[in-house]
Amino acid sequence: METDRLYAISKVLSDPTRFEILKRIAAADEIACAALKEAFPVTQATISHHLRELQEAGLIEVRRQAKYMHVKLNDAVWSEYVRALAALLPHNSETR
Repeated sequence: METDRLYAISKVLSDPTRFEILKRIAAADEIACAALKEAFPVTQATISHHLRELQEAGLIEVRRQAKYMHVKLNDAVWSEYVRALAALLPHNSETR
């Protein structure tokens, strides 16, 4: 993963509400956007904004079914992000 993309994803995840939304999405195979709205004390517009940021970062996939939107974690991007982050962070078992 390119460093710029790693930083962009990290920036997207730095928002606490957005991170909690991603956690909720990751805990389900797929979740309806309406269910996310019910789970968080924010407006529909705010949920939509957070989902758009997560989608633009590649962290979620969106599926439309009639007038409803469903989202799920993009496992490939998430795994790539975690591996890239782990590769950049020093790991020395002697210092723990």
